Amino acid sequence: MSKNAFVTGGSRGIGAGIVQVLSESGYDIAFTYHEKKDEAEILQKEVQAKGRRCFFYQATLQEPDVPTAVTNQAIKDLGGIDLLVCNAGLTRHNDLINLDPALIEFVFGLNFRSYILCSKAAANDMVARKVPGNIIFITSTRGIRAYPEDALYGGFKAALNRAAESIALDVAKYHIRVNCVAPGATAVRGSYTPEELSAGTFAPRIPLGRRGTPREVGYLVRYIASDEADYMTGNTIKLDGGLILPGMPER
Repeated sequence: MSKNAFVTGGSRGIGAGIVQVLSESGYDIAFTYHEKKDEAEILQKEVQAKGRRCFFYQATLQEPDVPTAVTNQAIKDLGGIDLLVCNAGLTRHNDLINLDPALIEFVFGLNFRSYILCSKAAANDMVARKVPGNIIFITSTRGIRAYPEDALYGGFKAALNRAAESIALDVAKYHIRVNCVAPGATAVRGSYTPEELSAGTFAPRIPLGRRGTPREVGYLVRYIASDEADYMTGNTIKLDGGLILPGMPER
């Protein structure tokens, strides 16, 4: 029996890797994109070529009313959501001394509030249909380890890791599981060859000697949402090649 997944920020990078892996694993898919419709169309055709249904929506998820509306549209088009993957977000570096207050609202809206509102809509659908479901937040190792100029992006990722624990408690009685995946340095462009992943001055300093790939994030998401991980909830799982284990500063 097929299942339905909704992935925010699914048209490119980590989100596209998640969509590709889930569609190969029997999921029908809905996903959002922000600007590049051509990328969304290409990914939709990839998913449909595997025999899966696929819907996509343009969404400015930092706006307060958009997350609920687009999640409800995905629920309508798919006929329900079994797996929600909140991935949409943008990295923003901020210097406190010169911080623009408008940046706080933007990063909060996109990188935190949208995750909570999408989760509320998806969880209500799961509860109404009486199905066990999964909610997975894509966060970051920046939410675990502090870096300079990272109070907003890293701070809100840390908040998601903590929020997921409470949400997991809220919805456990409905057998809805909530977990976070925290990638480290991940390549989001190129052909992902070993040479590309290990190139540059930064990658060799990662203990495993390379960056990760979007599909590797997808594989972990697939496992967490599977029956094999049915006893897992309220966790944040790092996927960073050991990046933050030695306390290595990022330059």
